[in-house]
Amino acid sequence: MQAVKMYTTAVCPYCVRAKQLLKSKGVEQIEEIRIDTDPAQREHMMQITGRRTVPQIYVGETHVGGCDDLMALDAKGGLVPLLQAA
Repeated sequence: MQAVKMYTTAVCPYCVRAKQLLKSKGVEQIEEIRIDTDPAQREHMMQITGRRTVPQIYVGETHVGGCDDLMALDAKGGLVPLLQAA
């Protein structure tokens, strides 16, 4: 299973929804990077993703995007293969 990293904030319903989907697909551990408590991480997230909103989700080295992007990837059958890629 690929490592999952998520840039998040304390009160973000989209973050909660994304975590629920990932856990339903067998993800046991998500590295959460709180950008609401660490402004440097917020800047880093914006530099590497070009986006300002959370969540920003990485599966391995692949930037999936936000919650809607994650849901769309799952709907077209791409999430599980990405999670299981070696």
